[in-house]
Amino acid sequence: MPATVSLSPLIGVAVVIVGFVLRFNPILVVTVAGLATGLAAKLPPDLILAKLGTGFVKTRNLPLTLLLPLPVIGLLERHGLRERAQAWIAGIRSATAGRLLIVYLFIRESAAAMGLTLVGGHAPMVRPLVAPMTEAAAEQTHGPLPPAVRDRLKALAAATDNVGLFFGEDIFVAFGSIVLMQTFLAENGIVTDPLHIALWGIPTAIAAFVIHAARLLRLDRQLPALIAREGDKAAP
Repeated sequence: MPATVSLSPLIGVAVVIVGFVLRFNPILVVTVAGLATGLAAKLPPDLILAKLGTGFVKTRNLPLTLLLPLPVIGLLERHGLRERAQAWIAGIRSATAGRLLIVYLFIRESAAAMGLTLVGGHAPMVRPLVAPMTEAAAEQTHGPLPPAVRDRLKALAAATDNVGLFFGEDIFVAFGSIVLMQTFLAENGIVTDPLHIALWGIPTAIAAFVIHAARLLRLDRQLPALIAREGDKAAP
């Protein structure tokens, strides 16, 4: 990379990390990060505001994509979707919480690698299906679960969805992050093909799958101790 390239615009990444760690409002954090990046890149203020406005206009339909599925999911849950999912997974004797989440991780990451990022998600998949099925698998093996253990399983179900989507979508050649990297490299004199960038995302995705799958298998071994510890806390 040429020595004249300035890395100061990456300050926006630091702003995002600090803002999320301190639990500030996400919209405020992203806006401040965008302003900081633009100022660090020495862009004129009017251009920075124009870029922020363009991004807002392009994502103005985002609330609809988040809100429209909620009535459908609520109706399904009212008619016993969670209970049916729990009953179904309870009938599979070999199912454990860790194994179930590994299967979902594989499906989520594989689908995202093919550009099917909407296959899954916290609202349409994790809350009504994956989390209840994970709880049922754990109960089948270990009996009733303390509330803290249930919360841990729900958190791991959501984290599994995040890992699968984040690392799987970077393999899809038409994903925005790959186009962004290709454009950034081209602007700095490094010409590369988007397909080449996507192929280099495969080792990272495989490593992410192996590491998170190992964490989930460790969860199966840790659950008895976790349940016993939480049970002792609840005892008078």
